[in-house]
Amino acid sequence: MLFEVWAPHTDRAALLLEGATHPMRRHPVRAGWWLAEADAHSGDRYGYVLDDGPVLPDPRSRRQPDGPDGLSAVVVHESFGWGHPWRGGPPLQRAVLYELHIGTFTPEGTLDAAHQHLAGLAELGITHIELMPVCPFPGRHGWGYEGVSLWAVHEPYGGPDALKRFVDAAHAHGLGVVLDVVHNHLGPSGNYLPAFGPYFTDTHHTPWGSAVNLDAPGSDEVRAFLLESALAWLRDYHLDGLRLDAVHALADTRAHTFLEELSTAVDALAAELGRPLFLIAESDACDPRTTTPRDEGGTGLHAQWNDDFHHALHTALTGESQGYYADFARAPLSALAKTLARVFFHDGTYSSFRGRTHGRPVDRVRTPAHRFLGYAQTHDQIGNRAQGDRLSATLSPGLLACAATLTLTSPFPPMLFMGEEWGARTPWQFFTDHTDPELSRAVREGRRREFTSHGWAAEDVPDPQDPGTRRRSCLDWTEPAAEPHARLLAWYRRLIALRYERPDLTDPDLAAVKVAYDEEARWLTYRRGDLRVVVNLSKEAVTIKLGGGGRVLAAWEPVEAPGADGLMLMPPESCAVLGR
Repeated sequence: MLFEVWAPHTDRAALLLEGATHPMRRHPVRAGWWLAEADAHSGDRYGYVLDDGPVLPDPRSRRQPDGPDGLSAVVVHESFGWGHPWRGGPPLQRAVLYELHIGTFTPEGTLDAAHQHLAGLAELGITHIELMPVCPFPGRHGWGYEGVSLWAVHEPYGGPDALKRFVDAAHAHGLGVVLDVVHNHLGPSGNYLPAFGPYFTDTHHTPWGSAVNLDAPGSDEVRAFLLESALAWLRDYHLDGLRLDAVHALADTRAHTFLEELSTAVDALAAELGRPLFLIAESDACDPRTTTPRDEGGTGLHAQWNDDFHHALHTALTGESQGYYADFARAPLSALAKTLARVFFHDGTYSSFRGRTHGRPVDRVRTPAHRFLGYAQTHDQIGNRAQGDRLSATLSPGLLACAATLTLTSPFPPMLFMGEEWGARTPWQFFTDHTDPELSRAVREGRRREFTSHGWAAEDVPDPQDPGTRRRSCLDWTEPAAEPHARLLAWYRRLIALRYERPDLTDPDLAAVKVAYDEEARWLTYRRGDLRVVVNLSKEAVTIKLGGGGRVLAAWEPVEAPGADGLMLMPPESCAVLGR
C-alpha cells in the first residue's frame, strides 16, 4: 500500500505503521510530498513522524478510531458491500430537505440508531436528508463544526462503515443524503495540520483565527486537500450532495476561486458517475453570484440557504426585533412578501445590523427559484439562541401551521429541521464535549458572556459542557403520536403531498410569484400559478378579498372558498391553500 503525505518544510519523514518505522522518500515529481510503500490491511494503525517530532495522525486520515489525537487507521473503501444501487434522488427543484444531527436525532446518537426513523421520513415525503458534520472532533458529543480530519467519520457516531450503512439504508427508502462540510476553519483542538504545512495563513483572519490558506504561498496544495476531500465524500460514501458551511468566510483573492474550482470538479464527477450531485452554500452575502452558473460569471454552486426568508418569516411569526432581525421587524409582512417574490430582503438596502448597505438583487427572470432554500428553522437559528428554544416553545399550533405553509408552498425548495414537522418541544441547545480543560472553560464562559451582555442571567444560559445540555436536545420520539403534535405532523404531510400533486408549487419562475398583504391586519396571500396560499397571522378573524373561483385543497381550520363577491373569511392564526 502506498502512503503519501504533504510536508514541504520538513527534512525527514517517516511512516509509523503498526509499531514499525518505515523511512519515507521525497516524491520524484510532486514537490513537498513524501511517500513510502508498506504492507497494510484495513484497520492497521499508522501515523507520520516529521523530523524528530511526535507521531501525528494523517492529514488525510480516513479513520480516527481513538479520536483526533490518536493514530489513524487504514480504510479500504472498496471492501464495503453496497446493497442498493442508486441513480440519485429528484433534482433540487422538487426536493424537500431534512436537516438532521446524528448525535441528537436519537438518544443513542449513532448512525445505526437513526435507521429506525428513515421509513417515517420517506413516508412524510422527505427527498433528501442533510446531515450535519460528521468529521471527528474532540470528545463524544458536539455540533460537529469544530471537526478535524476532513476525510474521516466521527467514531462515536459509528465510523466510516456506519455512514455507508446509513446512506445505503437511506437510498433503500428512496432518500438522498447531503453532508454538511466545513472548509472555513478546523479545530482548534486536535488540529495538527500546521505541523505539516501552510494550511493556514495570517494574510486573512476569520472569527475562528487564521484563515484557511486559499490564496497565499502553498495554497495550491491546500485547495487540492479540500477539493479532494469533498470529492471523496461524494464518491466513497455515495452521497448526493454537500452543504458548504459559511462560504462567505472563505478568504480567497485568487482570480479563479476555490468555489469555482470545487463546483467544476463536482460537475465533472457527476458526469463520470452518471448521477446528479449538488453543492448547497451557506452564505450571508445575499449575493446571487454564489449560485450563478460559471459561464455567466458566478461560482456555479447549485443552491444556497436563504437566511433572509427565514428572518422575515421569524419576525412575522414572533415579533422579535433583536440583532439582525431589526430591519425585518420594522414591517415584517412587507419583508416576507419581498423575500417570497425577490428572494433577498437585503438586495442593496441598508442593513442596520451591519451598519452599511448589503446584498445584490436577484434577476427574477433568469434565476430559477430552486437556487435558494427556504426554511422556518435550522440548527443555527435555534441553537444560537440562549436556551436553544424552537418556535414551538412560544407559538400556538396555528402559527406553527402557518410557518409550515409558508415554508412548504414558497417558491424555494423547503428544508425542515429535525422534529419541526411535529412541533417538537425539546430544545436544541449549544453543547460541547471538549477534552481540553482550558478550552472547556473558555467555551462555557464565552457562551455566558455573550448572552449576559444581552440581559440574560448567567444561570439561565445552559452550560455547553454539561452532559444534560445534550440530553435535553435529543428528540422525544413519543411526541409525534400525541396531540397537538400528531395534528401538526399530518399538516406537514398534507402540504408536502401537495408539492408533488401540484406542479405549480415547484415552478421555478420567480417572476410569476404575486404577493399581497396587510401589515396591520397581519394577513398575507400569494399566487403560485393556479394556486393561492392564504395565511392569517392575527389573533382575530379577517376577511380577505381574493377574487372568485377555486376550491380549498388544504386548510388548518375549516374555511369556505371565496364566494361570488371574492371574499374569504380566515379564522385566527390559520392558513389555507386554494386551487382550481
